[in-house]
Amino acid sequence: MKKRVFILLSALVLSACENEVGTAPWCQEMRDKPKSEWSAQSALDFTKYCLLQSEIGSQAWCDDMQAKPKGDWTANEATSYAKHCLF
Repeated sequence: MKKRVFILLSALVLSACENEVGTAPWCQEMRDKPKSEWSAQSALDFTKYCLLQSEIGSQAWCDDMQAKPKGDWTANEATSYAKHCLF
C-alpha cells in the first residue's frame, strides 16, 4: 500500500513540473524539440496556441480574454486567466 501511495505521489509531483500547454515556455520548449518527437496532439496544440493565437499568459491573450464575455470562457481559460493575468 505504501508503495502505491509513493508511486502516485511521485507521478503527481513529476507532472507538476511540466509547462502548461500553450504558454510561452511550452511553445519555446516545442520549438526546441525535434518535430519527430511531437505527438499529433502536441502538433495541434502548438499550431493553435503558438502560431494562430496568442500564447497563453501573454499580454495580448489577457487582453483578448478580458474582451470575451465571461459566460463564454471554458474552465481551463478561467484557470489560465487567473493564473497568468491576475497573479
